[in-house]
Amino acid sequence: MSVTELDLDGDSSASRTTEDPLVGLARQLLEEIGEDPNREGLRDTPARFARWWREFINYDPGSLGTLFESIGTSQLVVVSDIQVWSLCEHHLLPFNCSVTIAYRPAGQLLGLSKFARVAHQYAHRLQVQERLVDQIALEISTLSGTPDVAVIAKGEHLCMSMRGIKAAAQMTSTAYRGEFSTDSGLRGELFDLLRA
Repeated sequence: MSVTELDLDGDSSASRTTEDPLVGLARQLLEEIGEDPNREGLRDTPARFARWWREFINYDPGSLGTLFESIGTSQLVVVSDIQVWSLCEHHLLPFNCSVTIAYRPAGQLLGLSKFARVAHQYAHRLQVQERLVDQIALEISTLSGTPDVAVIAKGEHLCMSMRGIKAAAQMTSTAYRGEFSTDSGLRGELFDLLRA
């Protein structure tokens, strides 16, 4: 993949070709690990690498703000098992999480698809799981207008499974806001729903 740049006077005969920096980086990475980026099977890998990084980082979640009138004031709404992939900012290796989001509506209900859109919006960047749950909780609170939000994520991190100790394990992290942080009964209700 290359980009053609014209001289300022518009003379195409004086054009020069420059390589996309991400393509060049991928080509250099292959060379540094002892591969030949020109061999069959790897020829298009640098361009695919560049496209994937841009697709992942430039993810567009679409509309986040669809709200509906709430039916009641003491409801507990739980959306569970939202599957997201992110990238560990320490090793640039993937981790996947199953995210559960719970909230108590304050007059308005957030559209169902918005929970997954919010989770994906914050997962599509260099991340740590602890910050991911906190960012999701804050965004759900902002969008829905309620302070009462809980986010639970269980994830497997390839930076642990593939390197270092090379042991698969689940990491659980939580973010409790509003009454979820102070009312153990409300948290208990959430845990009961998740066990059911």
